[in-house]
Amino acid sequence: MMHQDEKSIRMRDRKQAGIKLADRLTRYAYDTQTLVLALPRGGVPVAFEIARNLHLPLDVFLVRKLGLPGHEEFAIGAIADGGMRVLNEDVLSYIPMDRVVIDYIAAKEEQELERRRRAYRDNRQFPAVRGKQIILVDDGLATGSTMRAALKALRERKPERIIVAVPVAPADALAHLSEADEIVCLMTPEPFYSVSVWYERFEQTSDQEVQRMLHEAKQFTASETTWARMG
Repeated sequence: MMHQDEKSIRMRDRKQAGIKLADRLTRYAYDTQTLVLALPRGGVPVAFEIARNLHLPLDVFLVRKLGLPGHEEFAIGAIADGGMRVLNEDVLSYIPMDRVVIDYIAAKEEQELERRRRAYRDNRQFPAVRGKQIILVDDGLATGSTMRAALKALRERKPERIIVAVPVAPADALAHLSEADEIVCLMTPEPFYSVSVWYERFEQTSDQEVQRMLHEAKQFTASETTWARMG
């Protein structure tokens, strides 16, 4: 059961979470060497508000959780763009799984990664991140497996610095994000329960919403570039 004080610190929705995170990241505003990358789909509305408020470009970095068969919300690991796979060895130490089964799960999730590549990026190339500062955003962490996979895969692309920005996460999940140069998290409640508990509204984000926000962000950053040239 959730206590009254826990209810009072919940966020209204992902939009409000993104605005609050932007307030904590103002030092990166208007920085031409900083890029916001969202983990779809739930991370996109959060990242959109960060990018909009800080006048930064927005894109997505594709990651898929590897769920325990029969309990898919329980992460045994994750895969990310670029072929990176991260396994939750702590979980697998007490729920042993044949690697053939893990390979099968990963292959299915790779199909979904490919579908999302086509849906969100079409023929557009992944943005250059070498030497840049990356603000990597999700709507919350539970085990942290998907974020760890994203961090490891993103490191392969040689950014200068990676800042993880999430509205809510358990402290122990944040402690395992060793690949991050900086972590900005609004809340680390204990007990944690789940990510959705800390939002008043936590509806699924659709592909269409992701596409719309990426399009709007592109138009917004284009207008910012025009103003900068005029100035």
